[in-house]
Amino acid sequence: REDRVRSIKEIAATYLEQYRLRHKSGVFAAYALGHVTRHLGASMAVDITDNALKEYQTVRLKESAAPKSINEEVGFLLRMLGEAGDGIRARLRRQKALKLAVHNQVGKAYTPEDKLALLAAAKAARSPAIYPALMLALNAGMRDAEIRGLQWERMDLSKAILTVGDSKTEAGEGRTIPLNSALIEAMIEYAKWYTKRFGTIQPEWYLFPFGKPRPHDPTRPMVTLKTSWSNARKKAKVQGRWHDNRHTLVTDLAESGAGDETIRDIAGHVSKQMLKHYSHIRMEAKRRALEAIVAKPECKAAEIPPSTSGEPSRVQAVANPGAPAAIVN
Repeated sequence: REDRVRSIKEIAATYLEQYRLRHKSGVFAAYALGHVTRHLGASMAVDITDNALKEYQTVRLKESAAPKSINEEVGFLLRMLGEAGDGIRARLRRQKALKLAVHNQVGKAYTPEDKLALLAAAKAARSPAIYPALMLALNAGMRDAEIRGLQWERMDLSKAILTVGDSKTEAGEGRTIPLNSALIEAMIEYAKWYTKRFGTIQPEWYLFPFGKPRPHDPTRPMVTLKTSWSNARKKAKVQGRWHDNRHTLVTDLAESGAGDETIRDIAGHVSKQMLKHYSHIRMEAKRRALEAIVAKPECKAAEIPPSTSGEPSRVQAVANPGAPAAIVN
């Protein structure tokens, strides 16, 4: 009874505290529960009914929230409510109203021209972080959070290998990625700037330090790349998301003929839907390669010297399969 008369705001605070103790990061949970408490914080647990959940979904849709985000928020709320939440979940599932339909978007891949424009804009930007961060996204397939959380001890410039730290998925955490020639060059240049700014680099320092407008604390990671990314994208006149840089790398790998396992080893977790999409890309690349040989000149029978015996040679017979077969004694 005491739980049923507690406010959603109180329950959310307790839930979030426990959540942070059991998970590496509570950032998304705090974000999701922030919206829940904003709309339902004053309500008591007993007030949360099937209709209250549906109304919450409607209100968030009117705020232009993504269906996927709303589904996550509702999921947190139902888990907070315990057994009462289980009952609501079961009833909404029977009504087919538990989850909003989500548009399954694999993402776009930037064209070579887009990539050049983005990199040029990033290199000319005031932010010293956006160019090396973009190079990591386009050449190593690292996620935004993986890049911001990267420490120098995980970047081995002498061996041209980096090791990913905390990641969104278990498959992504701890994966090793070779640095290609373009990326190693960019990171060496960035390391020179970093050394000039902070002195001798310490292994535990973050590649992209905290501080705005200029980084000043290498012991803390930067908070976001959103502003510098948005400015670079606008200057380059390219439409897309930061995460599309990762899709661009996976697309490039697929077109190069890399197999699924190689792509997974580099990018970490890749959904089945994404792999299916990129398998199609590989098939199209192979189709183009095979189609290209059609344009090559074919061997002409007239170029094959005739037989001096008056009978067609074996080569002539093969070159002209429609002709009568020669009898060989």
